[in-house]
Amino acid sequence: MAEAVKALFFDVFGTLMDWRSSIARESQAILEPLGYKLDWFAFADAWRAEYQPSMEEVRAGRAPFSKLDVLHRRNLERIMPKFGIGPLPEATLEHLNLAWHRLDAWPDVPAGLRRLREKFLLAPCSNGNIALMVDLARRNDLWWDAILGADIAGDFKPKPRVYLAAVEAFNLTPGRCMMVAAHSSDLAAASALGVRTAHIARADEYGPGRGEAAPTVPVDYAASSLEDLAAKLGV
Repeated sequence: MAEAVKALFFDVFGTLMDWRSSIARESQAILEPLGYKLDWFAFADAWRAEYQPSMEEVRAGRAPFSKLDVLHRRNLERIMPKFGIGPLPEATLEHLNLAWHRLDAWPDVPAGLRRLREKFLLAPCSNGNIALMVDLARRNDLWWDAILGADIAGDFKPKPRVYLAAVEAFNLTPGRCMMVAAHSSDLAAASALGVRTAHIARADEYGPGRGEAAPTVPVDYAASSLEDLAAKLGV
């Protein structure tokens, strides 16, 4: 199977990036000097909790497509009152919203992607917009052959169009592509279209023991890290 696969598509938030620790760190660095004392992980969790509901408005056709940067800003303003955060200067709000552009990758990611790139075409297939993906790549020294996903498809995963647009971008068939993610729902949606699947264990994505240590759906490969996946794929 690995010989037939030509391209690997990656989920980014949670699979490649430790969004929770990064958002907690960035939020504290920006808001604490302004006098705010919060549970910074709870703040990160609350911001992330608005992620799927905001995208569902687009997926369901109730709202036009917007870049994730725009949705993140709306979601930030929605949760601020819950934490007693008052009006902030526009420059502060913009800097805080761009915290999503300053996430740190999980430790295995840069080396794992370098290995996988020896054999496969690599691209994020993310709900994050292209500018966001570019900043994360440059921050974490990640090299992509293309940046695919929501901006290309004009919709959000797990809508079929997002995966199929990525496949089409590389002039491939679904069976020659593999979706790599730490979320079984993402992989199930890709698999239903004939895309191969690989699960990466991120047991601590939402906090200690609050992530997927193993897939809950059938997958082609289950790996403990990107480097483990590279080994399984013969790289």
